[in-house]
Formats: sequence, C-alpha cells, structure tokens
Amino acid sequence: MDGASTASLIPKLHDVNGVKFGEYKLKSGLLAPIYIDLRVLVSHPALMNQVVSLIYERVQEEGLQFHSVCGAPYTALPLATVICSRHELPMIIRRKEAKDYGTKRLVEGSLRQGDTCLIIEDTVTSGTSILETAEVLCKEGLKVTDAVVLMDREQGGVEMLASKGIKLHPIISISQLLRVLQAAERIDAQTAQSVHRFIQDNNTFSPKNGSDSPASKKLQLSYSDRAELPNLHPPASKLLKIMEEKQSNLCVSADSLGPKICMLKTHVDILEKVQALAEKHDFLIFEDRKFADIRNTVKHQYEGGLYQISSWSHIVNAHAVPGPGVVKGLSAVGKPLGRGCLLIAQMSSQGSLAAGEYTKAAVQMAEEHSDFVMGFICGSKLTERPEFIHMTPGVQMQAGGDLLGQQYTTPEEVVYNKGSDVIIVGRGILAASDRAGAAELYRKSGWDAYRKRVGQSSI
Repeated sequence: MDGASTASLIPKLHDVNGVKFGEYKLKSGLLAPIYIDLRVLVSHPALMNQVVSLIYERVQEEGLQFHSVCGAPYTALPLATVICSRHELPMIIRRKEAKDYGTKRLVEGSLRQGDTCLIIEDTVTSGTSILETAEVLCKEGLKVTDAVVLMDREQGGVEMLASKGIKLHPIISISQLLRVLQAAERIDAQTAQSVHRFIQDNNTFSPKNGSDSPASKKLQLSYSDRAELPNLHPPASKLLKIMEEKQSNLCVSADSLGPKICMLKTHVDILEKVQALAEKHDFLIFEDRKFADIRNTVKHQYEGGLYQISSWSHIVNAHAVPGPGVVKGLSAVGKPLGRGCLLIAQMSSQGSLAAGEYTKAAVQMAEEHSDFVMGFICGSKLTERPEFIHMTPGVQMQAGGDLLGQQYTTPEEVVYNKGSDVIIVGRGILAASDRAGAAELYRKSGWDAYRKRVGQSSI
C-alpha cells in the first residue's frame, strides 16, 4: 500500500464529515477538537469500496494468517461484510449482548476450536473495543493475534493491544490525516496543533502497567476512578466510594448484614427502621418501591404518605413503562434532597417483557434524565457511560431457576462476563443457616469477579 492511496482517501473522508473539527464532547466527557465518525461510510458506497480495498491490501502486505474475519461491533461490521463477500472469506459476527431467545449466542457463524480470527475495526483510541471483541472470541475457543483498523488516533491503542498479544495494523494515523488536510488547506496550523496537543495530553497507555489512565479503561474503570468522574450523581459517587472502601458490591434484602454490604435493598412494608444501621455500617438504603404511575401520583407516593420514602431512602427504582413522567415526578422530590433513581430496564423473571425495545427506551430515558437517574436494574451492562450504575438481581452461587419463574445467575457471570456493578442477593443469603457466612461468600465472590474484570487479564 502506498502513501498516495491513503492520502487520496483522507480528503474524501473530510468531504463526507467522517472527520470533523470543532469542539465535541466524547463518551468520556472530554471536549475534543476533532471528531471521527466513520459510520457515514455506509451511505457512500464508492468510498466504502476504497476503504475495504485498502484494508484488504494491508492484510495481504502483512501476510496475515487467519481462518475467519470479525468486524468489531457495530461500525466495522459493514466493512468486514464487504471484504468477506468480495474475497469469499468466512465471517463471524460478535454481538454486544446475547439474545434472550433462540441460541442466545454472543458469536454467530461457524466456529472451530483453535482457529485464528482477524478483527476489523474502524477507529482505535485506547483499543478496548478490539480487546473486548477478542476476549469474547477467545472464550469461544478462537485465537486473536492481529487486527486491522482504518483510523488510529495514536492515543495508546497500538501499545495496549501489543501488551495483550494483539498486533494492530493501522491504515491511517491521526498524524498523517492532519498533515494531508493541512497541506490541502482544509485546516490551518492552529487546528492541527490543537489536535496534536489533545492527542498527547490524552494518551491512554502507560508502560508501567499497560493501561492505567481512566480514558483507557472504557469497560475496566475501577469503582474509585468512576467515583471521581465530574458531574457524577451524588448517590452514585457515594455508593462507588463505599464499594471500594468496603471491597463489596453486594446488595442484600436484610437488616443484620451491614458490615458485609455496600447497599441495603428494602421493601418498606417489610423493613422500616434502617437509618441507624446505615449510619453505623456505612451503606446506602435502596427502597425497592418500583414506582410505576403518572407524574403527580409518584411524586406524592415518594414524598408523602405513611412512610415518607424520600426522607430516608437514598435510592429508589421505577419502571420505564409510564414514560418520562415517572422520572420527572420522582426527580421533583428527590433531586433537591440528593437522592437517586434506578430505572428497571430488565428483569430476572422468566418470560419478562422488560427486554428489547423496552430496554432501549429505558436507556434513552436515563440518558435524557441523567441528573436524577443514576443507573439501572438489569441483567447485564447496557451502556458504556461510566456514570451509570448497573445492578443485577437474581444472583445465586449456582445458576438456574425456581418454580416461580425466578432466574438465577452467578456473581462471576453477572460482574465479570456481563459487566454489572452490584449483585443483588435475596434467598441465597436469607435462606442460609449462617446468613453472615453466606453474605461473606457472596461479597468475596462478587468482589473477586470485579477485580478480575478491572485487572490486566491476558488473552
């Protein structure tokens, strides 16, 4: 591949707004002077063909050996599809989350244990998207040694992936992009310098331990790192700090296990006097009220009535079914008090309708009201935004279900594989003859899974 080929591509990407300059807020919350959005390629077939030709040319130049190709979800999926179709290469598809029906697989396609898979990506910053894809493929028995990316932002992705045994092969670097656009008088020297400074100041890789800055830990941010995020919801920040200090991500429906837990899940008609326990053992109170009514009704239910929930419960939850009104009603009462709300986006009962489009609607509602909604009740991680807390009910040491349709998942599966933050345990502890011992078992299991998730695991 010659430089002229990539140099001719760069202005075209600029023409279709695949590369834009200005001030853009990234997922991390940082304001960047450049924004790269290669999703636009699907609307420009001639440009798409040029891109996939360059990617395949790089594959041939490097002499890469592989049995199948996987596009990192989801922007690189069409790139991988065109390449595989054009050159008759076997392709597999990695889902971001398993379906709740059918085979429930995370990887689709024909797989053979020990085969090598080449990953295709559109843009790399820290490399976590490729690493996450590689980890899923490796759990299916495949090997990943190489990845090809169209745009390398030069923020540490090459080095981080190399530390994990994956060689990254970029087509275009951010430095080349800036040189070409400046030479073509598409941008001025000041703009180029601004982008260079941003890239240098936000490098995500540290040779000391591989990848230790918050920007590099898209999925692996520690609880303590997340607790310091700007504009984090007050209860979320407090909860994360408690979790780190107590080394516990365990939430239990009980009144006598304060030293083992980070949060207490209550039902107000079962357990009322918990404030003294919360202060004594340093945990938050989560009233499992499941608000699900119109704006005015939930407002009065939250602040008034016999129990005056808003006066003592740090966190409540609500169904997304009523729409944004339920959040607005609760927020009018809870936000001035520094309270937080969890939206019920998924449920652990068999046949639950809280899935699919409902889940997407719940996530959108949370993002639109993030000044009060601090996270979700769900079965797995729903969004990459680190300010949202994911809490999963139906956790037991052995997976399975009961006669009433309750489905159980292990702490390892919930925290490590599905990316949730807090395990909610009920009968697994309450039905034990030694509740304190059972609570310690769950606390340790959940915390070990968290440490494994944020650790430097090898592929």
